[in-house]
Amino acid sequence: MAWAGRHPMNTLFDEEIRGHHSMRDHVLTLVSDDDLTEQMPGSNPTLGELLVEMGDLQGVYTHSFATLTLDWSHRQLPAPAPLTVETLRAWFRAHDEAMKAALDRFTDDELHVGSIDRGGGFIASPFVQHQVYREAVYIFYGKLSVYLRALWLDAGPDWAAWIG
Repeated sequence: MAWAGRHPMNTLFDEEIRGHHSMRDHVLTLVSDDDLTEQMPGSNPTLGELLVEMGDLQGVYTHSFATLTLDWSHRQLPAPAPLTVETLRAWFRAHDEAMKAALDRFTDDELHVGSIDRGGGFIASPFVQHQVYREAVYIFYGKLSVYLRALWLDAGPDWAAWIG
């Protein structure tokens, strides 16, 4: 299963995940470098830190597709520095390339065989792991919605249709 060097055998990233990431990329067209420093009251992260958390989560899932083990402490890529819209765009592109490469190793059949150890006896197929990741992405979009509203930024009809 999942031998390195094989030709891509599935289209999961291109057909599913790329669309989910399009909303993240859209947010990066709306915010400015100054917006990234905005922080909600309390112990909330800045908008930029929240976006880094989202990228770190993507790295955890990418690593799980590559190693078949979910490791919450893993960081795929160091956070961009300085933290700007442009460095975040480049960082997310690198995350996307790594995730696509990790997923492309699976055949369509292998996507549906339980093989990723999430801990606590939960073994997920790569396809189920992708579904869990997708839900985590939408949780982040809910958080991003609060920041966008606080900044008086209208994410437009696509955001409303996808996120609410």
